[in-house]
Amino acid sequence: MYNILIAKYGEIGVKGKNRYLFENKLIRNIRNMLKSIGEFHVYKEYGRIYIDVDDTNYLKAMDEVRKVFGVVGVCPAIKREKDYDVLKETALELLKEKVEKGNIETFKIASKRGDKSFKFTSQEMSIDIGGYVLSNLDNKSVKVDVRNPQITITCEYRNEHTLVYADSVAGYGGLPLGTNGKAMCLLSGGIDSPVSSWMVAKRGVDIEAVHFHSYPFTNERSQEKVRDLARILSKYCGPIKLHMVNTLDIQKAIAENCNEEETTILSRRFMMRIAQQIGESRYCTALVTGESIGQVASQTMQGLYCTNASVTMPVFRPLIAMDKIDIIKIAEDIGTYETSIIPEADCCSLFSPKKPVTKPRLERIEKSETKLDVEGLIKSAIENSVMETISFE
Repeated sequence: MYNILIAKYGEIGVKGKNRYLFENKLIRNIRNMLKSIGEFHVYKEYGRIYIDVDDTNYLKAMDEVRKVFGVVGVCPAIKREKDYDVLKETALELLKEKVEKGNIETFKIASKRGDKSFKFTSQEMSIDIGGYVLSNLDNKSVKVDVRNPQITITCEYRNEHTLVYADSVAGYGGLPLGTNGKAMCLLSGGIDSPVSSWMVAKRGVDIEAVHFHSYPFTNERSQEKVRDLARILSKYCGPIKLHMVNTLDIQKAIAENCNEEETTILSRRFMMRIAQQIGESRYCTALVTGESIGQVASQTMQGLYCTNASVTMPVFRPLIAMDKIDIIKIAEDIGTYETSIIPEADCCSLFSPKKPVTKPRLERIEKSETKLDVEGLIKSAIENSVMETISFE
């Protein structure tokens, strides 16, 4: 029955003269998302984006399209020739199917007149089509309810064709990937950083990722876990360049020369500097972290202040005011949670102090760093880093 999907967008619709750029990018992203299940004709007409489908593939295609950033909803629809009688017959056909499959007792017709030269207004269309459908339904117990219907059949009389649809699957919204620059994400194996990376990408930002490890003190499984997380993210964000950086020498130097309680903050400042330098070489203009106020010792206001002071690049923290339970809900929805909770040691826990400082003072942290060859340690870590391209399989 269904032969077309309607991909609805939100914010793109208010972009003025630049709207076509966002629409074209969204179309390309939808095509790329659908490649894993086949070739589809994706196109736009009069401010609408359509995907041609059939009964064998429309459900899979809907599930893929709804994941594309910029899409707020996907409707499976029936597209027919521009004929008003055909439009009424199609509405009746769709409602009959819905009544047969479910316990539908009330319905409503919602009409849209795309062709302003048509003799009926949208409201007149709804009244006329509703009367036709009601009088031709086999099940006479089904009634019209314009206030609280169990199902709404939408009928569109457009310039080139007619459309009839009833269902809509919600998308993630946001803006098309690639329309808002590029950022470098600090990606750990935990719950938070994959979610923060996904949230920034949802705003149209291309992302790369940097992961810090302490091999051989941490095993290769922890690195593979991060690759798995990047692979899941790449389903939404496209292929991700993942930079693997070994910070073992940095952590050893901190442990040997600095106060134990400052270890976490000092390590974090090194990570931020390294992420910034790699990001600058990759044309990124911001860093992204999964930090949330007060979640751990290094994420107090004073800790975040000391961390920020180590870099000049803007730092985006999408989760900054979110509760853990809300972060977990997003992780479960996007598919990263089950991988994130696999127990593996990471570089942050390796040299974690028993009593980390929770209210660090910047001048003291900077004084501690004078005991270290900061530039040399950073240069060595970057030179020995490895970049991989992670794609969804």
